[in-house]
Amino acid sequence: MTRHYSPRRILITGASGGLGSALARFYARPGVALILWGRDKARLAAVAEDCRAAGAIAETHSLDLRDVTGAVAALLAEDESLPLELALFVSGVGDIRAAGDNVEDPELVARLGTINFVAPAALAAALAARMAARGEGRIVLVGSAAAFHALPFAAAYSGSKAGLARFADALRLGVREHGVKVTLVSPGFIDTPAGRQVPGPKPLMLAPQAAAACIAGAAARGRAHAIMPWPFSALRLLDRLLPASWRDRLLLSLTPPQH
Repeated sequence: MTRHYSPRRILITGASGGLGSALARFYARPGVALILWGRDKARLAAVAEDCRAAGAIAETHSLDLRDVTGAVAALLAEDESLPLELALFVSGVGDIRAAGDNVEDPELVARLGTINFVAPAALAAALAARMAARGEGRIVLVGSAAAFHALPFAAAYSGSKAGLARFADALRLGVREHGVKVTLVSPGFIDTPAGRQVPGPKPLMLAPQAAAACIAGAAARGRAHAIMPWPFSALRLLDRLLPASWRDRLLLSLTPPQH
C-alpha cells in the first residue's frame, strides 16, 4: 500500500481461497474492518481469526455466488450499513474440460460463466453505482492472464475471464469521472491448492503473498490494468502478433495430455 491510500472498510470475495486469504492477511491491521466472503466456512473462519490477531475487525459470510441476486443484495446491505472504501472481487473457478472430452460440459461452462464473470460483474456494477454517488471508492476485479489466449482445453475459463476483462475496462471508463477507480488484475499462475491441481506446466508461478502485495499496490496506485508477473505481458503481445496458423498450433500444443 502507498502512504497516501489506507482504506478502512474493505470487502474481499474468495477470502477462503489461496489468493483471497493472502489479500485479507495483507490488509489486516488495527483500524481496518474486513468483510470476508468465501465458500469454505472452516477456512474462512481461520482467515478471519488471523486477521483479528493482526488487529483488524473481520466479519465473515459464506455465500454461493451462483445466486447472483442474493449476492448483490448482501453487498448492498453491507454498503448500506457502512460504506465500503475498497472491494476486491477475487472469487473464481479454474476448471478445465474433463479428460477424454473434446468439449467442456455445458454445466461447467454455465458455472464458470456465472462465478467468473456474471457474479463479479454484477457485484462490481452495483457497488460502483454506490461509490459514484459518493464520489469515491476503488474496485479490483481479479481476472487471469488466460483471458488473453483462446485455450482450447479451457474455453469456459479463458472466455469468462476475457469477458470480465472487457467489462472491467468499460466500467473503469464509465465511473472514472465520478471519483471511482477500477483496477483489473491479470495474474499468471499462483501457488494455491486450486492452482496446483491444474494439469500441465506452470511457469513463473507466484506465491500468494507476492501476488497479494502486487494487487494491493496496483489498487493503491489506481492502475487500470496490472499483469503479473511481467513476462505474461510479453506473451499477450506474442498472441496478438503471431500469424493465426502459428498461434493456433501453439495453443493446441499447450493442451494437457488426455488420460
